[in-house]
Amino acid sequence: MIHSSWHDQIKANLPEGYFAKINRFMDQVYSEGVIYPPRDKVFAALQQTPLEEVKVLILGQDPYHNPKQAQGLSFSVPDDIPAPPSLQNILKELADDIGIKSNHDLTSWADQGVLLLNACLTVPAHDPNGHAGQIWEPFTDAVIKVLNQKTDPVVFILWGGFARKKKALVTNPQHHIIESAHPSPLSAYRGFFESRPFSRTNTFLKDHGRAEIDWLK
Repeated sequence: MIHSSWHDQIKANLPEGYFAKINRFMDQVYSEGVIYPPRDKVFAALQQTPLEEVKVLILGQDPYHNPKQAQGLSFSVPDDIPAPPSLQNILKELADDIGIKSNHDLTSWADQGVLLLNACLTVPAHDPNGHAGQIWEPFTDAVIKVLNQKTDPVVFILWGGFARKKKALVTNPQHHIIESAHPSPLSAYRGFFESRPFSRTNTFLKDHGRAEIDWLK
């Protein structure tokens, strides 16, 4: 189930019967093997952050693929799980940009209007990108299209080549795109570090009369 504020608008941007197609896909893959996140967390980003509250989108590629990591929120893991390398680098950039966040569960961001969306919402255990190109991209593209239609300004944070391709879906000039290299160890030193996405986001929100994000919460 997704939050009622999202349902109809996402459905309007998809082919007829696509929600049923997603349900059949999940029935199949969850019955055949270990899939992350747990099925009741697949739509956590949309459940945690209602459409009318979204101020920022942080787009990831797919969930973490090791046990107990994935929560259905991009880049976030529970506080009792060690931060994966990309999240470590996100928190390092945050510390250099604004200050030190003492935990690495990012649910508090989602509660403030930061939509933590992955382009693929499920992944087989130990198989990164294992569900890429199978079902999810039309759905999550529809989410971005719905955000593009919002009348309130939204900041789209796009890290890495995959996410940056999605900026073609952001055509409304009132929105703001912040893009850089991905925070993974392979690319963080090629443009992610010192990009200051958190303070830049808050500057844009403040300039447009929207409440800033408390990134350290």
